[in-house]
Amino acid sequence: MTRVLVVEDDPQLLRALKINLQARKFEVQVASDGAAAVRLAAARPPDVVLLDLGLPDMDGVEVIRSVRGWSRSPILVLSARHTSEEKIRALDAGADDYVTKPFSMDELLARLRAATRRRAEAAADASPAVVDTEDFTVDLAAKKVRRGDLAVRLTPTEWHLLEILISHPGHLVSQRKLLLEVWGPTYSDNTNYLRVYMAQLRRKLEADPSHPRYLITEPGMGYRFEP
Repeated sequence: MTRVLVVEDDPQLLRALKINLQARKFEVQVASDGAAAVRLAAARPPDVVLLDLGLPDMDGVEVIRSVRGWSRSPILVLSARHTSEEKIRALDAGADDYVTKPFSMDELLARLRAATRRRAEAAADASPAVVDTEDFTVDLAAKKVRRGDLAVRLTPTEWHLLEILISHPGHLVSQRKLLLEVWGPTYSDNTNYLRVYMAQLRRKLEADPSHPRYLITEPGMGYRFEP
């Protein structure tokens, strides 16, 4: 189910958006100010963000910049600001689309579908659907891991961490990038989280967890998946 974060300070519009999206089987989170939006996006990363620019505590462009610090999820701006300058500011900050108020719900839903479709296509192009090693197989599309004939049960956090590493085979992924993408900006310095979860992944996937073959540590820098 696609998770949408709706950030809007008009309670009537917020309610209408939530009802319409839920009726179309989207999972909806809501926030009425920028600080709450950033907290929600960090704690439970959405698949797409619908964002009003005129928020009571901060400009929506600040929210875009903050979320873009760790997330590539599509951001669709919903705003009563019609000028080209405002649109350019939002798009340059990292927004993917700009819808001016008042808008048609059908048009908004079409743009939302297009944004999620583009994200899915980009993810599919970025990495193979199935990654085979001598010791385990990862099906990225089905979100399943097997060792021989046995399924390996991963927690959502373990899966997210493994997915990022496997999507960058042979490349160093920094500690900061992993912390931002998996846990959010509040935990960007908590490298002990990485040590704990990488140890858990190695116990589940490596033949010799104390001498890993696939999930390699680059001391002080980050981690690397070696196919």
